[in-house]
Amino acid sequence: MRIGDAAASAGTTPRALRFYEQRGLLAPPARTSSGQREYGAEDVARVRLVRELLASGLTVEDVRACADRLHLLASGGPVVCTATEPGSPGVVGQRLAALDAEIARLTDLRQTLARKVGAPAAGRAGPAGAEPATGET
Repeated sequence: MRIGDAAASAGTTPRALRFYEQRGLLAPPARTSSGQREYGAEDVARVRLVRELLASGLTVEDVRACADRLHLLASGGPVVCTATEPGSPGVVGQRLAALDAEIARLTDLRQTLARKVGAPAAGRAGPAGAEPATGET
């Protein structure tokens, strides 16, 4: 399938497919005799996987570090993104640590703001002061 159809099937844009190819997340596709890119179902599945990993908080560089093993994840197996230095937590471990740090920072920020304006503690009110959900229907 051509780049527009492949992008639509993967839920992205042709520009994103070219970007993923340039960054090493997607292998250069086969070309037609006229030079147009031709993608297969495996390419579309890989783009979906890349998008899922990016949406999960990994960066393009994080995914690139594991790009040679993404086919293992696509087949349902575990993927180990090892660190370049022994004892280092690796790509996913580093990203999880960064997310944990950001969650802690935002929690502290929320608590500071809540104290200043006398807002309820976390978990007591929903968006815009709405009553908390009770689970009743």
